[in-house]
Amino acid sequence: MRIPSHVPPLVHRDPVNSSSITSVGYDPKRQILEVEFVDGDVYQYFDVPRQTYEAFVQAESMGQFMNWEIKERHRYRRVSPKLNDRQT
Repeated sequence: MRIPSHVPPLVHRDPVNSSSITSVGYDPKRQILEVEFVDGDVYQYFDVPRQTYEAFVQAESMGQFMNWEIKERHRYRRVSPKLNDRQT
């Protein structure tokens, strides 16, 4: 599914304590969840309700919550490449 190009590229993110996720941010007005993974990839997930975001950041395992409750249920786009994919 094509993601609209008018969506701004970044949301303010805060660091989290997770083995698979480095930081997360949420824009409640646009319901965009932005996630930075430990490999350097940053993704935006669309139409994420505030309750889902709040449950996500409070989850015992953010990685499992991401896989079970977010990845398969929300449209997304990658907004930055992995660190090792970036050209110098």
